[in-house]
Amino acid sequence: MATVRELRVALTVADFDEALAFYRDALGLEQAADWSSDEGRVVLLEAGRATLELLDEAQAEVVDEIEAGRRVSGTVRLALDVADSEATAQQLVAAGAEQVAPPVTTPWGDRNARVQAPDGMQLTLFTGE
Repeated sequence: MATVRELRVALTVADFDEALAFYRDALGLEQAADWSSDEGRVVLLEAGRATLELLDEAQAEVVDEIEAGRRVSGTVRLALDVADSEATAQQLVAAGAEQVAPPVTTPWGDRNARVQAPDGMQLTLFTGE
């Protein structure tokens, strides 16, 4: 059986410079590689440990209700463990994100903030207690 060694999310964006400034510069993901060429641009950003969280529609609705007060996320939502979810959310809003909902304390004890990146990707920023 094959063993997966890395989970990589490949995000296609309309405005590459804006996305790079948001994810690398504002969010602080470290640039690990730049494979850009005359054919197009691509960089690899490190985001720490990767996991794949699978939710059924019912649970996705529960999470959205807790974090945003209504069903708002699409099929893919990035969830990032950060040192201070509220401060990170404020930093990202200053860099062009939209605050989806104010930060909340979840029933499982995390402090979560939901923002939408300029490219439309929803981000849950969470800080465990």
